[in-house]
Amino acid sequence: MDNTQIMVPSRTYVWLAPVGTVMPVDATETPGDGFFNVGYTPEDSLTFATEPTFQEVRSAQSDYATRRFQVSDAANISVDLQQWNLDNFKAAMGGGTVVEIASSTPKQYKYVPPKVGERIELACLIDVEDGGKHYRYVCVRTFQNEGVQSQLHKGAESRLPLRLQVLGADSGDSFYLLTDDEAFAPPTVP
Repeated sequence: MDNTQIMVPSRTYVWLAPVGTVMPVDATETPGDGFFNVGYTPEDSLTFATEPTFQEVRSAQSDYATRRFQVSDAANISVDLQQWNLDNFKAAMGGGTVVEIASSTPKQYKYVPPKVGERIELACLIDVEDGGKHYRYVCVRTFQNEGVQSQLHKGAESRLPLRLQVLGADSGDSFYLLTDDEAFAPPTVP
């Protein structure tokens, strides 16, 4: 037993970029050009969940399944965004366009959500800090897979729900974790 291996996030950050943006190669490197930080998120809203699907083989000779095998895999990211800006709104809505209304004073802008079939994919990084340890989830392709419902209540911040499904990678891994946590070091073979 080792209580230093209990992970307690002290800080979390979410970064988004267009698919194809060069991904960081370590857990502490600042994401490069193309990535933007979504900014403030509530303390308890960030989750990363894997959801594998299994199938069972049933046999007349047993009351229990005689074989179980995985048929698909899935992973999802869920976070609420507290900052309302163009990049965050487009990420939460799955894309869209914004134009400046030419005749307005002061300046005003018109946002149009994406049409069916025009949602965009995003690369996503989730950075988690625990003291001096860093954990970075790297998702090469994601897709906003839910509608947006924002609570617009007086006296509380309104949040933009970002619900991303991890998609398969064109080559390589769909997602992976980078960390500098020594507890992840593979055993040495003599």
